[in-house]
Amino acid sequence: MSDDPTEPKKKKLRKLQTPLGVFDILPDDQLYYTHIKKVVRHRCRQSGFRRITTPVFEFTDVFQRSIGDATDIVQKEMYTFTDRKDRSFTLKPEGTAGVMRAYLQHGMKELPQPVELYYIEPHFRYDRPQKGRYRQFWQFGYEIIGESDPALDAQVIQLSHKIFEDLGIAHLLELQINSIGCAACREEYITQLQNYYVGKERSLCDRCVGRLEKNPLRLLDCKEEDCQILAQLAPQLKMYLCKDCKEFHGKVLEFLEASEIKYVENDKLVRGLDYYTRTVFEFWDRTQGAQNAVGGGGRYDGLMEMIGGPHTPGLGAAFGMERIILNMKREKIHVPSKDDLHIFVAQLGDDAKKRCLNLIWELRERGVKTVGALGKGSMKAQLRLADKFNVPYTLILGITEVRENTIIIRDMAKGQQRIIPFDTVIDEVVKLIGEKNLDKYSPGELVYS
Repeated sequence: MSDDPTEPKKKKLRKLQTPLGVFDILPDDQLYYTHIKKVVRHRCRQSGFRRITTPVFEFTDVFQRSIGDATDIVQKEMYTFTDRKDRSFTLKPEGTAGVMRAYLQHGMKELPQPVELYYIEPHFRYDRPQKGRYRQFWQFGYEIIGESDPALDAQVIQLSHKIFEDLGIAHLLELQINSIGCAACREEYITQLQNYYVGKERSLCDRCVGRLEKNPLRLLDCKEEDCQILAQLAPQLKMYLCKDCKEFHGKVLEFLEASEIKYVENDKLVRGLDYYTRTVFEFWDRTQGAQNAVGGGGRYDGLMEMIGGPHTPGLGAAFGMERIILNMKREKIHVPSKDDLHIFVAQLGDDAKKRCLNLIWELRERGVKTVGALGKGSMKAQLRLADKFNVPYTLILGITEVRENTIIIRDMAKGQQRIIPFDTVIDEVVKLIGEKNLDKYSPGELVYS
């Protein structure tokens, strides 16, 4: 090290790691994400939904107009930036606004109604990271746009329940449901709610003091203890529902009962987005309640008008995949894996290596998941590597086997091996693995990601 004071000090490199609130999805956890995507795709396609993907970022006013300026998301949680032309963009914090913008932009009103769409995408919110909640998070969701019918509300809830059944966590969750009425219902109720809180501001948390004027309904679902006590004594929204909203909500409940979906009526449930009307619902953890809700949704019959389109009814739901995975792990649910390897190919010598190059790919083309050590490791080192890959069988091709046109098949569990003709090895391996276990792929088929 130099003692020269004029020599510039070498800058210490900062350790590179993920920012707070985001994470790498490593291979073991990818199994969960892949399994959830598969279940969601199957159930949605089965129900007539088609997949849509909206951009990761949109013009900021797509979210400001739809989510609402007074919501926590718009005020505190959006990742917003300007480009070189000083235009404001935002990483999408939720999926519905972008889907409705796409419906309007691409003239989907000309399609048979209702239009049923689903998505599986990452979203972004500057939120306080905690268990199951991150700043980049994955959600799956679905929307039914273009028709207002209580049976559709029940259908979305039933679809969600079926997905949770498939994932093995339905018994952990409890459906909470409410009606927050239409704009006309809420106008009188909000006036009464604000009157109730007059003189009680000192008992409210800082967030709720702000909500009192800008977003009074959110006073009802605050998680702070003092706010909850006040909310329990507040006027009940159901007492102010108009006749149409009462009948609509009653029909939703009837359809749920006909579908044998159990529910809890929760008159304090309002959800955090301004665009909701009438039906709102969430799936809560039976033991931890709203603190560990996996998601929810509701009806948004006025949203299209909020973003500049004609009146178009709609409803939808969205669920956090990280929260769902936590519940699956809690239940020790086994997730099927297609990543397990079938065969390890070990070889010695250049001639063996040449033959193995084609052999490995021929096995893969037949659906056998194959890996080979084509470096310079000893046979002993290669067999140790085969153990680490946890393969059921290893093929061994050395100098003698190349000369005699044979190959060794080693059963790794039993520690037994036998010599067979090299020309028969592929059929022999396929027989050992079994047709149903092969990972077959036809380039002519469409592959869903």
